[in-house]
Amino acid sequence: LTRAALCPFQECFICRERGAVITCAELCCDLSFHLPCGPQGACVTQYFPPYSSFCWQHRPQQAVEVAPQNTACLLCLEPLEDSDSYSTMVCPVCQHAWFHRRCIQGQALRAGISCFQCPLCRDGEEFLLEMVTMGIRIPLRLPAWETSDDYTTLTQRHSRCDASKCLCPGGREQADEVAGPWQLLLCSSCAAVGTHRRCFNLAKSMASWECGSCAGHSTGKRQ
Repeated sequence: LTRAALCPFQECFICRERGAVITCAELCCDLSFHLPCGPQGACVTQYFPPYSSFCWQHRPQQAVEVAPQNTACLLCLEPLEDSDSYSTMVCPVCQHAWFHRRCIQGQALRAGISCFQCPLCRDGEEFLLEMVTMGIRIPLRLPAWETSDDYTTLTQRHSRCDASKCLCPGGREQADEVAGPWQLLLCSSCAAVGTHRRCFNLAKSMASWECGSCAGHSTGKRQ
C-alpha cells in the first residue's frame, strides 16, 4: 500500500517524468520507470508470474561465451553489434542464431506460444524459456497466419469458365462433375484459368488443357 501511494511521485529514471509505477525487483535497487520507457532504458519485464521487472543494472543476462563478430541478424539480415548487449540476443541451444531483440519480439508476437521457436535450430522448449526470462513477450494464442484471412484464397480452387464467350446456359459458375460439354477443365500448368469443354471446343478424349498464357511456355506444350 505504501508503494502504491508513492507511485504518483516516483520519477522515471529514463524520461525523468513522475508516475513511474514499475520498480526494479532487486531488493537493493530503488530505480523506477514507466513500462513503455523500459526498452529505451535497457530494462527487462518478465511477462509471467510474478511479473518481475529489472533495471538495466540488474536485468538477467544471457550466458554467452562468444560475442558476435561481423554477424547479421538472422531475421532482418542487418548487422549486429560486435558485443553482447541489450539489443542483441542469441539462441541458448545452438548459439549460432543471433538476432536483434526487436526482431525476435516481432516473431514472438506473430508466432504465438504454440509455434515460437529458434529460427535456426528449431528448438522450442529451452529457447522459449530463455526468451521469456529475457523479457520477450509471447502471446498465448494461435499464430497470426492461422487466424488471418490473407491466405484464405490459397486454399480455394478456381471454379469458373474464363472463355471469352461462355456458352453454358447456367453461366460461368456452373460446372458438371462428370465428363460432358459443361465439365470445367483448369489449366494444367497454372490452374488459375478454366473453361467448359464446349466453350473451348475440347474433345471428350482430351484430359488436360492449357490456357493461352501457359501454352508454348516451359511449363507445358500447346494442346
